[in-house]
Amino acid sequence: MRVLLHYDMDHAEPGLDIVSCSEQDDDRFTALLPDTEVIWHVLRPLGAADMDRAPRLRLIQKLGTGVNTIDLDAAAERGIAVANMPGRNAQAVAETSLLLMLAALRKMVAFDARTRRGEGWPADRALVGGELRGRTVGLLGAGEIAGLLRGMLEAIGARVVYTSRRRRRDDPSWMPLDDLLRTSDIVSVHIPLTEGTHHLLNADRLALLPPGAIVVNTARGAVIDESALAAALKSGRLAGAGLDVFETEPLEEANPLLALENVVVMPHVAWLTRETWARYFAVAAENCRRLSRGEPLLHPLVQPSSS
Repeated sequence: MRVLLHYDMDHAEPGLDIVSCSEQDDDRFTALLPDTEVIWHVLRPLGAADMDRAPRLRLIQKLGTGVNTIDLDAAAERGIAVANMPGRNAQAVAETSLLLMLAALRKMVAFDARTRRGEGWPADRALVGGELRGRTVGLLGAGEIAGLLRGMLEAIGARVVYTSRRRRRDDPSWMPLDDLLRTSDIVSVHIPLTEGTHHLLNADRLALLPPGAIVVNTARGAVIDESALAAALKSGRLAGAGLDVFETEPLEEANPLLALENVVVMPHVAWLTRETWARYFAVAAENCRRLSRGEPLLHPLVQPSSS
């Protein structure tokens, strides 16, 4: 079975013919598509035109959870199965969310720049950091990542509240979104990007956060209105942000967020650990074996063609 790993790394699995291709090398990707039966997909958008160039394609296996970069309707129309692997990156993303909170609280960007300039101890009172203990952290979402992060935060001594689509009347830490925003010293995003969540945190909702609040996003960039976030950060109303995802990726140099010392940025790599890759490949290889045997796939989002 020919598998196209759409990422710039080598990997071998018994019984699979795996070829790799950088997500930035569209020419090689296009040349490899005609012989491809399975695509192991990371982030580069995958649409109908790509699928039409791959007449043997039977499965698009998302290496991760979010499938907003895959045209699910186009796959279904062509009888191409799509599967993801929820939870396999949860530990890495939860840890990175915690990292970004701490980095924003402790003003790591400003201190890193000062240290590299040889400036030593700061005289500016604005560069005094803060601690997580005693702060209220609001989690947008109640999935596995949010659950792991909650345990980490509570172990440190933070108060955790959360919101989710389903109202949980019996859980005092559940809040409606707007109430959560009014309460949270830090808000952390852990929900998928859908039509309903696009720009969920717009200017009006960001204005609900207490002055000096921090925003963290390791989910999908477009859940937050970046222009509104940049304005709130630049004005000083929000104290900082820790961002691993953006509305346009890779992040453009002209993005105003990059000019702000109170913003910590990463290039959509919250999931990127050796341990995550091992879990990804275990599921991806198992689904290839199931596909070849005609068995039900793990975590299917689009079922394979019956023909």
